[in-house]
Amino acid sequence: MAHILAVDDDHDLCALLKTALERDGHTVETRTSGTQLTDTLCRWADCILLDVMMPGEDGFAVCRRIRTETDAPILFLTARTDEPSVLTGLGLGADDYLTKPFRVAELRARVAAHLRRQNRAPSHKITRGGVTLDLSAKEASVGSTPLHLTKSEYAICELLALHAGQTFSKEQIYEAVFGYDGTADDTAITQHIKNIRAKLRAVGAGEVLQTIWGVGYQWQNES
Repeated sequence: MAHILAVDDDHDLCALLKTALERDGHTVETRTSGTQLTDTLCRWADCILLDVMMPGEDGFAVCRRIRTETDAPILFLTARTDEPSVLTGLGLGADDYLTKPFRVAELRARVAAHLRRQNRAPSHKITRGGVTLDLSAKEASVGSTPLHLTKSEYAICELLALHAGQTFSKEQIYEAVFGYDGTADDTAITQHIKNIRAKLRAVGAGEVLQTIWGVGYQWQNES
């Protein structure tokens, strides 16, 4: 199974996370401070759970620092539910967030969904609108220029590109990509789309991801 790294300054919560996720067969390491995260530990992890409000180095600073060392999914566990905080976390490269207090069953489902997506391994490439997606390596590029997408950003691109010309609502994207029970999170999808567009524009492919006003998003249907 997977290696999970959980970071929270609440010792009791760390113990709860360890017990819950080890029940699913994962190996779980816990830390109570972001300063305890070494490059080696980050590269070891297949998924990282990260608190925001921690003394010393807060979760946002930790995410910014470790994102260059790992492409594993990063999930924020936080009591900060205001939209600016959510957008900041996703903008720093986190893949998802779960607000405290949360249901343990939902946490396990979200971790499982991210790990399933991480482990899918189709064996071919597609090109849509000038963007090539390697479905095996989970990488995207425009010509010879790589697109440095997070796992969640890549997954959204893959979904839309595989169904080029079809419009998906934010709710449909969230459900298809993350597979969670419950209400889709419009804020998360909006921020991911914003990040993707910025990266596409940086390599000259800014118009491939279209907004269909009042409906959702669509990938241009051109090879």
